[in-house]
Amino acid sequence: MTFSIAAHQDGRFGIAAASSSPAVAARVVHLRDSVGAVASQNITDPRLGTVLLDRLAGGASPRAALDAVAGGEPDIAYRQLTVVDASGAAATFSGSLTLGVHGEATGPHCAAAGNMLSDPGVPAAMCESFASARGELEERLLAALTAGLAAGGEAGPVYSAGLSTVSANGWRDTDLRVDWQENPVEALGGLLGVWLPQRDDYVRRGLEPAASPGYGVPGDDR
Repeated sequence: MTFSIAAHQDGRFGIAAASSSPAVAARVVHLRDSVGAVASQNITDPRLGTVLLDRLAGGASPRAALDAVAGGEPDIAYRQLTVVDASGAAATFSGSLTLGVHGEATGPHCAAAGNMLSDPGVPAAMCESFASARGELEERLLAALTAGLAAGGEAGPVYSAGLSTVSANGWRDTDLRVDWQENPVEALGGLLGVWLPQRDDYVRRGLEPAASPGYGVPGDDR
């Protein structure tokens, strides 16, 4: 019911995901400043995102973190997980009860996975697109998600999509969601086009409010 990509670029982490289920990004996306990115999907247990990020923070590699969780989690057969760390190392896991046609792939600084896919090659197409794309991390993640959709995406219609990033500022500097509508990946691209030119201004307002452009201007509540 989901295809996603987790990635690292220049100290930043991000995830883009799409699904036939509503509000996919609310469950799948797990990011931590300076530590890593984890996508937890299929029969999703969002708690595993925190567990895996804690292991990365403790010094485990993505592969070691996944192996440890897989060895101790009683319902791991239902889970599909991807992990990327601050070195760009990546690992994936798909349990034996992962739904439908499924697949996973890793590439330089990225990992992708999907279930109930139209083609098992969708994750590989996403990693290839991320590797070849240029620009901001958000733009590369969107390119990868779009490539996954073009490669077949899910076996059925997709209705939700999300894209989030962290940049060691203490919060998600990009956190965009389309929770239920037709063509959500296209809509997500439209949102990103509005947001990205303003992103750094909003970060600056958070970090240095007195020096922010427009501070004190009537009607400016940003």
